[in-house]
Amino acid sequence: MTSREFRLQMRGYGLTTAEIHYRLPDHPGLLQLYIWQDYDLAPEFPTLKGFLGFWERELHGALHSVRVAHHGLIGPAEWRAVDGIIALH
Repeated sequence: MTSREFRLQMRGYGLTTAEIHYRLPDHPGLLQLYIWQDYDLAPEFPTLKGFLGFWERELHGALHSVRVAHHGLIGPAEWRAVDGIIALH
């Protein structure tokens, strides 16, 4: 049985990290940082947008800014040609 993460990667998902700054409800002049991470599809980011929609509907801390990093984990293998002969005994 394969893991959920591997199945998502095979469907094109990559690891997405969002740095979310939000205002504290009791002290709106102060910002707090929340780090969110999940597998998502770039560049639309439907999972992240769903989470941010939930945040705006259900939580009291107003969003200030969101910075996103994304990395597709499965891709073509990297290789390089080696010039020479390797002798095995």
